[in-house]
Amino acid sequence: MPRKPLRKRNPEPETGQDPIGLELFRQLLVSIAEEMGILLRRTAFSANIKERRDYSCAVYDGHGETVAMGDHMPVHLGAMPLSVREAINACDPGPGDIVILNDPFRGGTHLPDITAVAAVFVPGENRPAFYVANRAHHADVGGMSPGSMPLAREIYQEGIRIPPIKLVRGGTMDEPLLELLLANVRTPEERRGDLTAQLRSLERGAERCRELVARQGLAAVRAQMAELQNYAERRMRHALAELPDGRYEFADQLDDDGIGSEPLAVRVAITIAGDRAHVDFAGTARQTTGSVNANYAIAVSATLYVFRCLIADDVPYNAGLLRPITIDAPAGTLVNAQAPAAMAAGNVETSQRITDVLLGALAQAAPERIPAASSGTMNNLSFGGTMPGSGRPFAYYETIAGGMGAGPRYPGWSATHTHMTNSWNTPVEAFEHQYPVRVTVYRRRPGSGGGGQQAGGDGIERELEFLTEAEVTILSDRRVRGPYGLAGGEPGRPGRNLLNGRPVPAKCRFAVKPGDRLRIETPGGGGWGGRSAIMD
Repeated sequence: MPRKPLRKRNPEPETGQDPIGLELFRQLLVSIAEEMGILLRRTAFSANIKERRDYSCAVYDGHGETVAMGDHMPVHLGAMPLSVREAINACDPGPGDIVILNDPFRGGTHLPDITAVAAVFVPGENRPAFYVANRAHHADVGGMSPGSMPLAREIYQEGIRIPPIKLVRGGTMDEPLLELLLANVRTPEERRGDLTAQLRSLERGAERCRELVARQGLAAVRAQMAELQNYAERRMRHALAELPDGRYEFADQLDDDGIGSEPLAVRVAITIAGDRAHVDFAGTARQTTGSVNANYAIAVSATLYVFRCLIADDVPYNAGLLRPITIDAPAGTLVNAQAPAAMAAGNVETSQRITDVLLGALAQAAPERIPAASSGTMNNLSFGGTMPGSGRPFAYYETIAGGMGAGPRYPGWSATHTHMTNSWNTPVEAFEHQYPVRVTVYRRRPGSGGGGQQAGGDGIERELEFLTEAEVTILSDRRVRGPYGLAGGEPGRPGRNLLNGRPVPAKCRFAVKPGDRLRIETPGGGGWGGRSAIMD
């Protein structure tokens, strides 16, 4: 059946706003979020934040709605508004208060991601004019395995669970609360340093917001924040109106949950009607025993990211983008798991599969715009033990890049973090300096990208030699089936994990001794277009 033609583009309505002035204001807000991130990174203690940049910062209006985000982690940024809402509702932060939380059932994603939220007050106002927030992945928050990314069966095994609570009250640190948190982690000094960096980042963001109001006036700032959200909404409606009306379905699966061996389906149906979209995850597998469960915040985050990608031009990344989109994620499924489900891998692995199925569905509506699947896993590696000689505990966490899926007009990039992750790698020099490991192999994985008219990007080969005893956990996926190709393109090669040359499961926990070598080979991206098209 021939595809329904795209609808004619309609010009955006005139609003009476000065577009140049609005863009300058937008960049001012974004610069606040970016400066918060720079300060957080430069003052943090852990390699995970300083080197990998596993953090995100954003600015919210007085209602807790997003107005600006830094160029940070999509999986954080789309989910953080739910944390901000929970912090406001539970704690009603006043001047000088900072609320922290990581509970996945109260707006968090998984326990290592600690979110900090502060209200910003300006002179003459008794209610917040803004909120500022950041989220940072902490290399350890306790639990049954170093790195706090274990093969858990319930949330209680994954680390300390923090409901919305004031860590700073009226500008004064709650030291007993901080000591309680630090008593439950393996690396308390590093955690103290990273938490302090988060707090200082919020203070800087609040300072910059007050300076903005002092220059422009609160009424003008509020009006422009509202117009930025309205503009983002109009741009999203415009993008949706260009798609043919219809219902578009797609399904993919996770290899397993690390406890059982059965694949777990993630399904979506996207209904486009005029300038609106409805996203329905009915048919997705029920929440499971292992830690691949995701919560509603993650489903929202992935949906926001994918639909934002429909807009080719730069657009404000704020709450207005979601206004024309409704999301139905049935409770008790992989995409809206309920307590006390284990959640460590939901934020990192299931978020990637949600992205894959959303893009697969939209490829039916806009085949000329959607790429094949990227690696579809963050290849999470965590390990810990004690340093030789000093006996000081250490804990480390990283994600390893893979191949990007090819698109209709471009090949996929190799060795890159894609979709819901936007982190960097840990440089070999920093890695070997801080931890008792040696990096023996770190290179592109040739031939792992799927073939086609446009080839998928290659994954990575990364091999570590351990110099001391340690406990290791791997949470990875796409080890059974590679990322899908589109329009006749071939799938990318699945990844594999090897310990001393012998395969180990995609999700596993084991002990190593000095001299043991762990090799992780990450999946390549899917190809786009049939090979026959190359010869046409």
